[in-house]
Amino acid sequence: MMAAARLPHRVLEVLFSYLDISDLRSCSLVCKNWYRFLNDENNDVWRLHCVRKLAEEALKSDLLSNVPTYKAKLRAFYHAWNPNDCSKNVYIKPNGFTLHRNPVAQTTDGARGKIGFKTGRHCWEVWWEGPLGTVAMIGLMTKDSPVQCQGYFPLVGGDNNSWGWNLVDNHLIHNGDSQGNYPPLNNAPKYQVGERIRVILDCEDNTLAFEKNYEFLGVAFRGLPNTQLYPAVSAVYGNTEVSMVYLGPPLDG
Repeated sequence: MMAAARLPHRVLEVLFSYLDISDLRSCSLVCKNWYRFLNDENNDVWRLHCVRKLAEEALKSDLLSNVPTYKAKLRAFYHAWNPNDCSKNVYIKPNGFTLHRNPVAQTTDGARGKIGFKTGRHCWEVWWEGPLGTVAMIGLMTKDSPVQCQGYFPLVGGDNNSWGWNLVDNHLIHNGDSQGNYPPLNNAPKYQVGERIRVILDCEDNTLAFEKNYEFLGVAFRGLPNTQLYPAVSAVYGNTEVSMVYLGPPLDG
């Protein structure tokens, strides 16, 4: 093992490129040299894993423009929409980060991210690529919340296990009830299609907040439960698309 720890970086790149992500995590604990090497988020190991896992469309488009390193892009992929945890009227596009809602009348359709959070602080971006319709919710769900219902309904926020912001009318919804306007301003500007909303979950303070155009809008929900919480959206408009990219801990100091 002592000899392996001193292998040149070029050799480590080749060896580590054949391992899966869980093995790389274990390797980073072997010695300081391997830890420092794998902590370089832009080295060829992470680049090769990105090329293998991520669609070429995702890597070449501006979808991941706010995710600076190869390791961070890979992390975002593992946190993206879960194709096995969404409405039957929704499918995840080949880029892996964008959901498409089929044009089905009188239903509300949602999706959850692949990974939920119970500890730490987390930030991700969500943006609509198409009309909002009458209800366009962004927020959090537990695994107990449904991802599809009949009618046009604020599905994210519609029960006691979800918390959502309706981008159409700037209302916060929880347990099916309005929690007031958000952001708490008179005549706050409405969401424009294509704007990236940053969602900020603080599991230590049990709060959910949002940011738009790099402006912090304030805490939206307090007193979140100490349970696994998943990024979630719900949509009602046919053929609308919603993208989500995980960024990691919020960079607010």
